[in-house]
Amino acid sequence: MFGALEATWPPAKRFRLGPWVIRDGKGGGKRVSAATADLPVTDADIEMAERQMRSTRQTPLFMVAEGQDKLDRLLAARGYQVVDPSLIFSADINDLSLPEIAPLDAIPCAQPLSLMEEIWQQGGIGPARLAVMQRAQGPKTWIFGRANDRPAGVAFVAIDGDIAMLHALEVVAQARRAGAGRRIMARAAIWAAENGARHLSVVTTGRNLPAQGLFSGIGMQVVGKYHYRTKE
Repeated sequence: MFGALEATWPPAKRFRLGPWVIRDGKGGGKRVSAATADLPVTDADIEMAERQMRSTRQTPLFMVAEGQDKLDRLLAARGYQVVDPSLIFSADINDLSLPEIAPLDAIPCAQPLSLMEEIWQQGGIGPARLAVMQRAQGPKTWIFGRANDRPAGVAFVAIDGDIAMLHALEVVAQARRAGAGRRIMARAAIWAAENGARHLSVVTTGRNLPAQGLFSGIGMQVVGKYHYRTKE
């Protein structure tokens, strides 16, 4: 699942440094900028990662997955605070409980329309995150949701293997609680199945209760957790 996250929401650069994978997200957010460890880590390794990130003018930032308790303790002892605890939701596409949708309720687009970019901008998703979407390789689409002939929301979907990851779901204020999010999810599932995916997955922060309600309400379950640690 973390491999699919990386493939569908990729950093601008990544490289190996000891036990770390170091990323440069070019301003595209925590997920594409955090260092991750896939081998045992010591205090000296943390200092090495800090030096590397600061040398490229990045604030030291670490992603800690479930089971990485020692890394979590080492970072906490060095004064790193937990930021954005996150949940990974996923489900088999055939098991999702989704509404029937009309063709114009949610439209897959080969590139984001300017109106879609405006909706993302209003939700705090600017050019750096739009650049992340463009970097993703393989099958991908931008979904434009509509309700009552008006823009209702947007999302980005990309596929890695048999996993379709939905990113940057943004529903406009006037369309919330009116089913727009469910219709966008339905179109994402249809598009994903048509392009060879078996699973639909999405990540949200632990504090985003409306999103969690949306995802669990259509039959998705939490399959993974992670959080970030930073000092600054």
